[in-house]
Amino acid sequence: MKRLAGLLLFITLSFLSIGQPIVTPDRHKRADFSQLGPDKIYGKLFVDVQMDRVFQDGKTFVDCIPKRKPADIVADYEAQKGAPGFDLHKFVFDNFELPPTPNDTYKTNTSENVVTHIHELWSVLKRTPDKVVEGSSLLPLPYPYIVPGGRFREVYYWDSYFTMLGLKESGEIDMIDNMVKNFAYLIENYGHIPNGNRTYYLGRSQPPFFSVMVELLAEAKGDSIYQEFLPAMEKEYAFWMDGADKLKPGQAYRRVVRLKNGEIMNRYWDDATVPRQESWREDVLTAQRSGRDKTEMYEELRAAAESGIDFSCRWFADGKNLVTIRTSDFIPPDLNSLLYHLEWAISKALLMNKDSTSEEFRHKAIHRGELIDKYCWNKAQNFYTDYDFKTQKQSKIINPGGMYPFCFVNEHPDYMSLLCSKVADVIRAKLLKPGGVVTTEFDTGQQWDAPNGWAPLEWMTIWGLDRCGQKDLAADIAARWVKLNEKVYKSTGKLMEKYNVEDIDEDAGGGEYPGQDGFGWTNGVLLKLIDKYDLPKQ
Repeated sequence: MKRLAGLLLFITLSFLSIGQPIVTPDRHKRADFSQLGPDKIYGKLFVDVQMDRVFQDGKTFVDCIPKRKPADIVADYEAQKGAPGFDLHKFVFDNFELPPTPNDTYKTNTSENVVTHIHELWSVLKRTPDKVVEGSSLLPLPYPYIVPGGRFREVYYWDSYFTMLGLKESGEIDMIDNMVKNFAYLIENYGHIPNGNRTYYLGRSQPPFFSVMVELLAEAKGDSIYQEFLPAMEKEYAFWMDGADKLKPGQAYRRVVRLKNGEIMNRYWDDATVPRQESWREDVLTAQRSGRDKTEMYEELRAAAESGIDFSCRWFADGKNLVTIRTSDFIPPDLNSLLYHLEWAISKALLMNKDSTSEEFRHKAIHRGELIDKYCWNKAQNFYTDYDFKTQKQSKIINPGGMYPFCFVNEHPDYMSLLCSKVADVIRAKLLKPGGVVTTEFDTGQQWDAPNGWAPLEWMTIWGLDRCGQKDLAADIAARWVKLNEKVYKSTGKLMEKYNVEDIDEDAGGGEYPGQDGFGWTNGVLLKLIDKYDLPKQ
């Protein structure tokens, strides 16, 4: 209990150190920090392994499983590390089991069309219910699930929605049901859905697609699904809105911002104030290069990780360099559109329960839609962009996050269609490339910038355009993306995490790790688009 109290005190003090308002949220809404991450379990051993780069990928060590009790490993390390000839690499390999590599026994038959390939691939990416293993960073889940693939050996929050699009096309409704139940389990046990089911992800969530998953499942199993998962949706909403009622105008706390005139909107955040454990070395070096306060840098890097857009010039003060990152200053239209949908879904479930608070949540959603338009519709850019609540200015960075309002906002359809016609012109001029839409116009070396395109943002762009009347452009983007995916599949036998949409003969790149194959969300979006637009299966 002392250890837990100390951790909570550390978190509280970290807020005070950066000038956040003093707010004491209900304890049950916080992540369960009694689930210690590898940095706390292994201490100096963890830091030395990461900083000495025992593994090329920092995620490898945090996914390792100890061969004996962690406390004994730590004690032996402290006793042996100063001895002449001590070999850190050997010590690690002697004391830890490396995480399993991607299934290399599966051989792609490229004579099969890509749809058949994906149907077969689901079994490769499937994981059975987890068992508790002492010292493992894995947060065990009670139901089967699908992982993205490659280095991503666990379930991921926002990835899973796009994976589910394909699972539904494959008739895998039971798997969708299992995955939604797993996410409800995480909400119940940790107060939110972590980035992934690992202890080192507990400080943050990811874009809140849970209610959209519930809607997808309800389309297959009926509207009673909204009622079944209402408690989980309400608890997730409490997580994202924690502290809102205690803020004064101009203040921010965790994921909530009260603007100067008292209006509430949301931002991305992470409750931890240290380097990301899976990217420890990278974050330490980035903080050193920045010359900024290290804690501030770690918070901003982590906030971007919660957004899923890690990393992009979208979050950079100078629009070019990672060291200028300031994610938590922005009110993003994508995040607030997802919370609009969550409010709407809660309202629908409450109405089915004949609960009078349904009207309250309906008004919350309507009001949030008005605020998204007020603060994020950029008249100069003819696009929804991020709003910097500290400078009170709109970002000039055009990116597919601005398409989310067109996917979800229900009010004023004629107005949304008018805006969408303007957005379509911007997309044609700035984002449309031979392989689909590019993530931003700018090539910064970060993976969520040019020349890369990503399945989730392709889908949200296509969905928004199609829903608000720009069906020809939506179909064009879908055809370009599917053609590129199939081209790479035929030449490599793989479906990738991301693609180069500018030069379709080159690989995507940038970021902290090599491109991964598998790949959950690519599989899901590809199946959905092939079916929706009746595109050829190659």
